[in-house]
Amino acid sequence: MYSELCERLQLDHALFAFSHCRDVVAAVSNGGGMGVLGAGWMSAETLATELDWLDRAVGERGYGVDVVIPQRYEGMEESDPQALEQRLKAQVPAAHQAFADRLLREHGVPEWPEGEQEAPPDLPGATYATALPLVEEALRHPKCRILVNALGTPPPEVIEAVQSSGRLIGALCGRVKQAVAHAQAGLDFVVAQGGEGGGHAGEISSIVLWPQVVDAVTPLPVLAAGGIGNGRQMLAAMASGAAGVWTGSIWVTVAEAAGEPAQKASYLKATSEDTVRSRSWTGKTARVLRNAWTEAWDKDASIEPLPMPLQFLVSADARRRTERYAGAGDTQAVAMNPAGQVIGQINEIESCREVMYRLLSEYAEALVRVSGLMPPES
Repeated sequence: MYSELCERLQLDHALFAFSHCRDVVAAVSNGGGMGVLGAGWMSAETLATELDWLDRAVGERGYGVDVVIPQRYEGMEESDPQALEQRLKAQVPAAHQAFADRLLREHGVPEWPEGEQEAPPDLPGATYATALPLVEEALRHPKCRILVNALGTPPPEVIEAVQSSGRLIGALCGRVKQAVAHAQAGLDFVVAQGGEGGGHAGEISSIVLWPQVVDAVTPLPVLAAGGIGNGRQMLAAMASGAAGVWTGSIWVTVAEAAGEPAQKASYLKATSEDTVRSRSWTGKTARVLRNAWTEAWDKDASIEPLPMPLQFLVSADARRRTERYAGAGDTQAVAMNPAGQVIGQINEIESCREVMYRLLSEYAEALVRVSGLMPPES
């Protein structure tokens, strides 16, 4: 599976893998694709450690970094990260924090150890003030070949900084008008994510969105995302005009992924009907596994999730504690498990190498089958 974008990035396969786990990123890059590290939950110090490790792990290969810089959010005029966090914390209603605390207590999630530093940070890199240090850190690493923004068109100064360093910059979109805005801003590629996708996905299905975005921004390369879990789906994406595929959910259960066994078990038993688009974790609609946390926030009419990034502050303690104590009590009932509808196709733990081999083999088989559908020459 090859495209011009592969040549520009020196890839063997037009397969991009988004993951919060550095081991997955390295394995996919070393397999000839492009691993992309999700940095949105990290501090700049943590990202530096992760990228130092990746620099050693990928040899002559490269990798990407994904950040989150929304175009609109509460407090966006504040440029100092510490001042922004304090300002936003003061805006969080006590009732919202009490609601979150009660959910954790009811499901037996252990408290964070007293005196131990809390990580990840309360306010992740989902604002310009907190994401800019992540961008700057990524640009210190020559093997970082692409930078991608998960929410909206990146600010002009970020685009300039990335491109002037010789790297490519792209952004996700869930609507045609967002893709057009990306193209007009001068991005190098667009990731068109259908509503089936995990995380901050829109409402338009992939099979409808992909060709519309391709037509709207041609000749800009488009990566197809949302609902890709086998080679047949990859071929459908490429047939729509995509220059490659952007995958995410298929990597959450691989052997190299850092998730705890209890979290992976939640993913493995989930069906495609077990995901929901909810504002309960970030303040913007994000597709995650449905559980007691999402149902409590989405169904209780007396309390609404706050806008981004305020809801990040409300859910910060839950994210930390449920990740640390993934297998304790009923923790998975209130854990954040982002996943797209393709999670229903994932029923066993494979290595990254096995996933890539399977995807590419299925793609080749599907291509041969489709090629045989042409009528014989008369």
